[in-house]
Amino acid sequence: MNWLDLCFLHWPVRVADLRPLIPQALEVDTYDGWAWLALVPFTMTGVKPMGFPDIPGISAFPEFNVRTYVRDRAVGGVWFFSLDAAHPLAVRAARAFFHLPYFDARFERRWESGWCHYWMRRTHRGSPGVHFSGRFRPMGEAFRSQPGSLEEFLTERYWLFSQHPDGRVFRARVFHEHWPLQQAEIELDDFSMEAPLGLRFTGPPASKLFSARLETAAQLLEPAEV
Repeated sequence: MNWLDLCFLHWPVRVADLRPLIPQALEVDTYDGWAWLALVPFTMTGVKPMGFPDIPGISAFPEFNVRTYVRDRAVGGVWFFSLDAAHPLAVRAARAFFHLPYFDARFERRWESGWCHYWMRRTHRGSPGVHFSGRFRPMGEAFRSQPGSLEEFLTERYWLFSQHPDGRVFRARVFHEHWPLQQAEIELDDFSMEAPLGLRFTGPPASKLFSARLETAAQLLEPAEV
């Protein structure tokens, strides 16, 4: 699968604010003493099992993730609080096979005068109708994150974690090249994606990064080392 026109918007948050929301078997990963919460709008393409062709009308759709970073006893990775997608089949498949909190949502997305305009609203039955409205654009030359940098901590993640309804914690290996990054300029109109976590962001994100394209693949789940 490919991730296109992705914008990482990161805010530092207190570990204590996220600790109750993450399985006790996992540790909240930190940088400079802070946990980091990300809002990530992007578009997925080429979504299919490895070795199979794209399926028209099924393999591409917009998505919006809310995520932070955690560790088991062996590796660090991504913990998703929510993943909204404009594809009912993908939502249900990811819930069933990866135990990820995917939700149905409506999206509007377009490029205009160098800006990616992005609007979404969750429509999943029984879930809060959170929303996002804003725009972003890449700025400056592309670069790769440096070892030990905040950019590396926030983007170079090669595992995802999830929790089965029975409480067991799993992880899956994610394969991708080093992220090609650019700084991003953003204009946020209104958003409430963090509200279900009991948080409310009142200022701009501390880190704003854009990536035009990254090819990825994920393995099946395995038990986390807890």
